[in-house]
Parts: sequence; structure tokens; C-alpha cells
Amino acid sequence: MSKRDYYKVLDVARNATEAEIKKAYRRLAMKHHPDRNPDDHSAEEKFKECKEACEVLIDAQLRATYDQYGHAGLEAARGGGGGRGFDASDMFSQAFGEVFGDLFGSGGRRGGGEQVFRGADLRYALELDLHQAVFGDKVDIEFASLGECETCNGNGAAKGSRPVTCATCGGHGQVRVSQGFFSIQQACPHCRGRGQTVSEPCDTCYGQGRVRRSRTVNVDVPAGVDSGDRIRLSGQGEAGRNGGPAGDLYVEIQVREHPIFERDGAHLSCEVPISFATAVLGGEVEVPTLDGQVRLKVPPETQSGKVLRLRDKGVKPVRGGSRGDLFCRVAVETPVNLDAAQRKLVEKLEASLRGDPGRHSPRGQSWFDGVKTFFEKIVN
Repeated sequence: MSKRDYYKVLDVARNATEAEIKKAYRRLAMKHHPDRNPDDHSAEEKFKECKEACEVLIDAQLRATYDQYGHAGLEAARGGGGGRGFDASDMFSQAFGEVFGDLFGSGGRRGGGEQVFRGADLRYALELDLHQAVFGDKVDIEFASLGECETCNGNGAAKGSRPVTCATCGGHGQVRVSQGFFSIQQACPHCRGRGQTVSEPCDTCYGQGRVRRSRTVNVDVPAGVDSGDRIRLSGQGEAGRNGGPAGDLYVEIQVREHPIFERDGAHLSCEVPISFATAVLGGEVEVPTLDGQVRLKVPPETQSGKVLRLRDKGVKPVRGGSRGDLFCRVAVETPVNLDAAQRKLVEKLEASLRGDPGRHSPRGQSWFDGVKTFFEKIVN
């Protein structure tokens, strides 16, 4: 593992976004790729260093560990199986595999010189209820993607026929082209790097070897996920070309708004209306939690807006740690639709309290005193 500052390796700021990190990695990978710098050991080392830095900074969990504990924290995390296995070479291969394959003859190949390509990664936005996100769930998702044609088994040829060796490249999938003083290899323009051509295309995929079809995949949602989290399903993306490996499917989590609770990381909050009498005298009220109803003790003389805590009634984070709390914001409810007798009782109570406002309404009295002082300063 390189001991250099990963941010300096990629020449990005410590608050760089994922897109900025990927852009910096691609630029440096193109510059130091071993195929562009043959027999240059230092370039190969720089390429590996950039790849390592990208793999750490593009993973939210590894990046947080690195920012807090440095390289020592990463070694401990990886030793314990930490991280989600992001591989920067996948990103580089997808973005530049065909470029380097054309220019330098590198990239995946199989027997007969045929060049293979990894399938594209896919993204799926999965909306969850708060209860599903907090406690986890198994969800079936349906989406369309390019998969191997079952009629021709991916070779693109119609039934009763087979692909034949490309006459242009002789089955190598590449041709050598001279440009001035340089002689380079590039994918054969006739067979597009496959090394074979199809004289009778398959009626299902029209010679492409892949067809778009709907698929259903079961997603195991871990408990504690939140909006913005991603679940990687390896090999569930689009099928590769020429027998190449399939891409990955990234399921991006979006948690729907809840009618009662608001979430902030591991903590939940909600508003709890209480009566005027309960606010004055104290008592208990029933409040909902994700685990069911519980009784919340309200102390006497509770003011509207006071926050009361119910410990361990929040969310257990997906990456570990203790369960959060539920914070209940008290809202004192003003009585409405009073009849004449009830109004007289309220007026009688108000009259009894008016005699000593500083004692019974300290906040109101201090507010009026502040207003009075403000206007006295303006007059003077």
C-alpha cells in the first residue's frame, strides 16, 4: 500500500466530489498507463498508485476511514474485511478499454485473438419506506438490459450457420495501421475486434449477439440504509461482448418521506401534540415508534417546543455503531370550539394568573421587558 497522501496522488482537494476524483484518475491513468510507457518501471508504479488512491477515495466508507485514521486505519479496515470492493480498474477498463485495445493491443482477449469487452454497469433507483430502510428487506426489482441472445448463444449467427474467420484480420481481431512514422494496432474495422464475421445474422439479435429484455433481480436490502447509499450486485449489469464478463448493477437507495418521523442519520424525530392541562400539570402520552407504541413522560410546566428523548428508539446504522434515539418535539395544543361554560373557566384562570405575570409567565414577562427597553432606547 502506498504511504503517499491519496489526495496529492490524484491532485484533488480533500473535499473533491466523486466525479472530480474519477476525472483526475482517468487523466493520470491515461498518462502513466504501462502500455503507453513500455519499459518505464516508474510509470507503472505511478499507475498502480493512482489506481489505489482512486479505489479508496471513491468508496465512501474507506474514504471516511482514511480521512480520520490515515493509512493505519485502512490497513486495519482491510484486515477486517472492510470496504465494498470498488475496483478502479473496472472504471478504467469501461472508459478506456477499447482505446488501449485499439492503440496497444492490450485488453481482454480469448482464443483465436478475439477481443472481449466487459458489459456496461447499470444503475437502478430503488425507493423504500422508512420501515424497510431501518429494518432491511428483500425486494424484487424489474429492469431492462442487454443480455446474451439465447437463440444464437451470443455468437450472432442464425441457426444452422456459424461465424467465420474474418478475412481482413485473419481472425486476430486487430490490424496494423501505419500513420507517418508510427505503426499501431487497432481493432479490425470489418469485424470490430471479434476476429469473426457473420454471413447469416441471427433473426433475434440481428447479428449483435445481445438482446434487450426485462429481468427481475432480488435485492437484499441491509438494515439501516439511508438515501444515497448504493448496493452493488456484481455481474448483474449488461452482458459483455464477445463473451466478456457482465457489468455490475448499482442499486441506489432513496427513502420516501414518512408522515410522522424525520430521519437524521441514526436519529429520528417527530412532533408530539399534548393538551394544555398535560403541559401544565405533567403526565404521560402515547407516542409511536418504529417498534410500536410507548408512553412518554411529560414533566410539569413543559413549554411548547421542548424536546424529550427516547433512547435507543432510532436507527441502527448499516455500517455499525449503536442505535440512535427518537427526539419528540412537544407542541402544546390550544383548545378550540369551546362552549360558554368552558370559556368562562379559561377567563377565570387567566384572571387569576394575571395578578403575578412574572411568576406564572416568566418568558412572556422577560419578552415584554425587552420590548419596553428597546423602545426606550429609540425614544432617548
